[in-house]
Amino acid sequence: MTDLPEGVPFDPATDPPVGPLVDATPRPLPARVPHRGASVDLEPLHVRHAAELFRAAQSQAAEASWAYLAAGPFATEAAMRAHVAAFAATHDPMAWAIRPHATGTADGWLTLMEIHPAHAHIEVGNIWFSPRMQRSRAATESIFLLLRHAMDELGYRRMTWKCNALNMPSRRAAARLGFTYEGTLRDVLVVKGRVRSTAWFSILAEEWPARRDAMVAWLGDANFGPDGRPRRGLAELRG
Repeated sequence: MTDLPEGVPFDPATDPPVGPLVDATPRPLPARVPHRGASVDLEPLHVRHAAELFRAAQSQAAEASWAYLAAGPFATEAAMRAHVAAFAATHDPMAWAIRPHATGTADGWLTLMEIHPAHAHIEVGNIWFSPRMQRSRAATESIFLLLRHAMDELGYRRMTWKCNALNMPSRRAAARLGFTYEGTLRDVLVVKGRVRSTAWFSILAEEWPARRDAMVAWLGDANFGPDGRPRRGLAELRG
């Protein structure tokens, strides 16, 4: 079996080769419930968040934050409200509004999506951080809360991160969080009239404990100096 693809697990007792046996119990579906963190709260997305989200999007840098998303930017609060109302009614993706403690307002959203209970596969994605929330402690913790919920509390085996292959900030974020790049599907979608290639990343169950522990250490108060900046990076904490 020396000609098998590198890195693809298989059961050595089988011929022809097939994958190892796993716990095939379907995982629970995520619930539309809040998640509380040290620097941020996640609230199930609701139309009542629309006004705060629209205000959070009002800055010179805001338009660029929508460049790689299928929705936005929104010219009016009514347009934002219509989008949020429809978005909040879906179960896949399931969306949460992000409320950093530092501002007390809904400053973005993120979702669990591509939910496959029978395959224990789920994705964190469709993330929009307003400019004032980008590159913040709350941004990292908001993602961590959903990763922990899916992997530890619901027992999913594979967590996926996907993004437009040209979206370098998202690619850097995936690498920073410890996702492994798997490849790029070329010209797979049309978004806002433009062709999109999609880069794929993942964290598997056996990799998750080390990723989780690094995120917990990074988010801890001891890792932040008086200026609010982290003393050590996530990659450094993973070792």
